[in-house]
Amino acid sequence: QVQLLESGGGLVQAGDSLRLSCEASGRTSSTYAMGWFRQAPGKERELVAAFRLSDTSTYYTDSVKGRFTTSGDKAKKTVFLQMNTLGPQDTGVYYCAAKRINGSPYLSRPYEYVDWGQGTQVTVSS
Repeated sequence: QVQLLESGGGLVQAGDSLRLSCEASGRTSSTYAMGWFRQAPGKERELVAAFRLSDTSTYYTDSVKGRFTTSGDKAKKTVFLQMNTLGPQDTGVYYCAAKRINGSPYLSRPYEYVDWGQGTQVTVSS
């Protein structure tokens, strides 16, 4: 199992930027990709971005394309989510999650992410 620890959330104003970090520990050798999920108040958790460790391929949901960027530092076992031009619609709890190597090659299947962090709150005021 992989343990994940997010950090970097906070309260910002619309138009600001934030950078989230997710540090992995434990059985990281079994990790194929890392995903970033968001759960807004009263809504289901959604996959907003993902990063494949082997070739640094990425996935973004439409609502964050051009504003969010995910990347990773393999040596530090850390992935990042750079969020620019934030708006109130980006408010929510952000989770990172790990997808294992025994799953499909697709990054966009949220149910394949099985190891979860505790989440970090992002609040964007208008």
